Amino acid sequence: MTDTTPADSVLGTFERYLTLWVALAMIAGLAIGAFAPELVQAIAAVEVANINLVVAVLIWAMVYPMMVGVDFGAVAGVARQPRGLIVTLVVNWLIKPFTMALLAVLFFDYVFAPWIAPEDAAQYTAGLILLGAAPCTAMVFVWSQLTRGDATYTLVQVSVNDLIMVVAFAPIVAFLLGVTEISVPWETLVLATVLYVVLPLVAGLLTRRVLASPQAIEAFTARVKPWSVVGLIATVAILFGLQGEVILSRPLVIALIAVPIVIQSYGMFALAYGAAYALKVPHRIAAPCAMIGTSNFFELAVAVAISLFGLTSGAALATVVGVLVEVPVMLSLVAFANRTRARFA
Repeated sequence: MTDTTPADSVLGTFERYLTLWVALAMIAGLAIGAFAPELVQAIAAVEVANINLVVAVLIWAMVYPMMVGVDFGAVAGVARQPRGLIVTLVVNWLIKPFTMALLAVLFFDYVFAPWIAPEDAAQYTAGLILLGAAPCTAMVFVWSQLTRGDATYTLVQVSVNDLIMVVAFAPIVAFLLGVTEISVPWETLVLATVLYVVLPLVAGLLTRRVLASPQAIEAFTARVKPWSVVGLIATVAILFGLQGEVILSRPLVIALIAVPIVIQSYGMFALAYGAAYALKVPHRIAAPCAMIGTSNFFELAVAVAISLFGLTSGAALATVVGVLVEVPVMLSLVAFANRTRARFA
């Protein structure tokens, strides 16, 4: 947008200092977890099918402004630009789960072997496998919005990934964990998809119908976009509050688990973004395409880790570290994508 409304100015301020706001949210979350544990316990208790409803509402607030921008009349155009979708699917399902497993084994069985017991190493590896096999569903709408991504195309990419996840997640994880059966909480997957994709999409569609004109839609979107960033900051604070005790009591383990996650994240982004550039995919599609291949569906990964290995297991801890690492990593990639926009067609 070339004009500057007050809402745009607020959003610009949020975006300009987003890394600072997120850092402050992390500190605030740790402080709340340490000094107001009863509040954290109350928030943690509001769950359905292993999904925290407080976090769900905040994620919904993040996704809704993006959904208002979805034009169903343009969905057919995705078929005329299939390359971005192909890059996303290849990275998410043919590369990402297996490279994550490889990195986990490399670091926990060899590089970090002097500092981590073998039984703990196996647990951390399992947790990272769960992260690697679960591509992002909700947060990618925020990253897409921050990189001026195509809202309609992003929706199609996420929807196709969700459909594949229903049939591919369990077999891939079972294969990589070396087990014959895996108990996947399907109610968590279905509920998360409804909460994070279906309901915001319906709300966005109804909003577009009420507003009717493109000018009214654009003005409304400019007004609600800042709340997307507010939702992101509040979500970070809550997640750090929920996991503050673990983070503060085991900082070295947290740092070691973060290493392969960070390498995997930047590696997958470089692969997807580079492939999109080579294939001459427009930036409004290439940026979200790379973001989907980089971030993770942490709600599902955490829920499955708890279901398989227990609430206090190393696998559950590894998936939580994935949540903590993702936000700062993704913000750095958003900044990089925005700086390199002009290099794309």
